[in-house]
Amino acid sequence: MTLNKRPFFIRHAVTVAVAMLVMSVVFLAVPPNDVSAAGNQKNKTEKLSGWDQVPQILKRIVPPKFPDRKFVITEYGAVPGGKELCTEAFARAVDACSKAGGGHVVVPKGIFLTGAIHLKSNVDLHISEGAVVRFSTDPNDYLPVVHVRWEGSDVMNYSPLIYAYGQENIALTGKGLLDGQADSTHWWPWKKLGNQPESRPRLMKLNDEKVPVKDRVFGKGYYLRSTFVEFFRCTNVLIKDVRLVKAPFWFLHPVLCTNVTIDGIETDSNGPNTDGCDPESCNDVLIQDCIFNNGDDCIAIKSGRNNDGRRAHVPASDIIIKNCTMKDGHGGVSIGSEISGGCSDIYVENCKLSSPNLDQALRIKSNSKRGGVIRDIYARNLEIGQVKVAILRINLNYDPPEAEGYKYYPVVKNIFVQDVNTKKSEYGLFLNGLPESKIRNVVVKDCRFDGVEKGNDIKNATGLKLENVYINGKLAGE
Repeated sequence: MTLNKRPFFIRHAVTVAVAMLVMSVVFLAVPPNDVSAAGNQKNKTEKLSGWDQVPQILKRIVPPKFPDRKFVITEYGAVPGGKELCTEAFARAVDACSKAGGGHVVVPKGIFLTGAIHLKSNVDLHISEGAVVRFSTDPNDYLPVVHVRWEGSDVMNYSPLIYAYGQENIALTGKGLLDGQADSTHWWPWKKLGNQPESRPRLMKLNDEKVPVKDRVFGKGYYLRSTFVEFFRCTNVLIKDVRLVKAPFWFLHPVLCTNVTIDGIETDSNGPNTDGCDPESCNDVLIQDCIFNNGDDCIAIKSGRNNDGRRAHVPASDIIIKNCTMKDGHGGVSIGSEISGGCSDIYVENCKLSSPNLDQALRIKSNSKRGGVIRDIYARNLEIGQVKVAILRINLNYDPPEAEGYKYYPVVKNIFVQDVNTKKSEYGLFLNGLPESKIRNVVVKDCRFDGVEKGNDIKNATGLKLENVYINGKLAGE
């Protein structure tokens, strides 16, 4: 009888025997060295860890390119001199550029006054050398409200000064100046006004109550300051060479963006909450060759606040910071405090941090309401002159009144600091974990901390390793 008509157990035995014979022939035909090579190839495809990941991340970060078409704003009605509002001219130029398939919206030499500028896909807003864009100090010029993230909470609020939502291939470039014109009379007084019950506290309450974003309408009559540049849910972003001053609030705030390059920019403002660059729930980000002088954190990596961060659940990840200079600020490179969505794989190298008005060089902050898993943070080759408080500060009891009664305990683990030299600080390490969630696996290696007034302050941390670390000339642990 034929094979197909034989009983099942006979057919199955024949099939297995044939398969085993084929496997044996293949195995014998492969030399031992090739078998080893196959195993090595498998290892190469496994996820890399630590600094070995950086080259792969950099390969994915590719700045967008734009067609060689120019749309000069004066050809769309913009009038130089800084007296006449040019908001509509900017909008017409951006619209024409986008409809043509992309290019450069060019701000020529001169002073131009404008309200909110909204970018569209395939548009590079180019601020020419000698050009100054001054932003109106009238809040009405930033209406209607748009969807933003404000201190980690989603809200319909005043437009950022420069804004894009859901776009791809966008850029802000050029050696010109962007002036937010915030000062003690405009925008900055809202720091105090925003703490009135109907403003910031109300937004925090809506976050707690999980109210839909469409029903969180603020704007006129409230006091939530606009960010300077906010690109929300955008892909392929470039911000290069521009100088930004006098921000109403945070300077650069990419939210839920992928493939972001921030290169050679400078931020300068001593106003309240004027963070330099705050990538929030972004991945594949490169920040390089920048200068930060700010009234708050120079760089602060974020991922949403409380319920909004947990709802979106998009960690900040694969972020590289290199060759930057940090002057005044609360933290040189900070993580948090709006970090409920988590954070991982952050790399900081070859930066200079120094100022009597810089509180911490490296800073991680959260609490038991904000939570978040913060892991795999790497810093090396940092030159730190003077900081006010600590070289590395991790505080899991940030803003204790807010955290009272909550149990979203943050997790902080795998923090690696290497080849850091400092000249003056109050503390070397200032680590403050929680009894319920201790800081885990902080490794500090090959560092020299000089001019340290009070040594280290360590609470609720486990797995701390100090390898070849000198504090005031003495080997730590001696």
